[in-house]
Amino acid sequence: MIHDSDVAIHTTGTPGLTFLATISVQVGTPIELGMMDDGPRRIIPITGGRVVGPELRGTVLAAGADYQLLRSPGVTELVAKYAIETDDGEHIYVDNFGLRAGDADDIAALVRGEEVDPSRIYFRCSPRMSASGERWSWLGSRILVATGERYPDEVRLNVFVVD
Repeated sequence: MIHDSDVAIHTTGTPGLTFLATISVQVGTPIELGMMDDGPRRIIPITGGRVVGPELRGTVLAAGADYQLLRSPGVTELVAKYAIETDDGEHIYVDNFGLRAGDADDIAALVRGEEVDPSRIYFRCSPRMSASGERWSWLGSRILVATGERYPDEVRLNVFVVD
């Protein structure tokens, strides 16, 4: 049996976060798939957008979608897959898992396409990115986290690199 006194605790410190960019993803009309075995599902088409950061800047391509599972009246699971074309000509593939949680009435309003004060919604995600060229290839070797806000025709993500 292991006792607390037998285990040396070593830490390298609390990881920091470095701001990468804000990704504003424009979204289209949801496709309601209805009740599935694991709950109601919907697909939200991605129609474009913009990436603005200190160095990373580009356009969200009109390709991809946000695949949603309404796990409960207060929790939505999100999986978005899309691409960015950087202003310097590279392509970045984004595979983003997230959770959006809040009061059931607020989540229902978001699902209906209504605006809800972002401070009332817990929206966090962990995008993974891979790039076509050397300049942004380092993104594939880093953990990224983001805070999100959902508006009727846009999802806004503030993306950070975990140091």
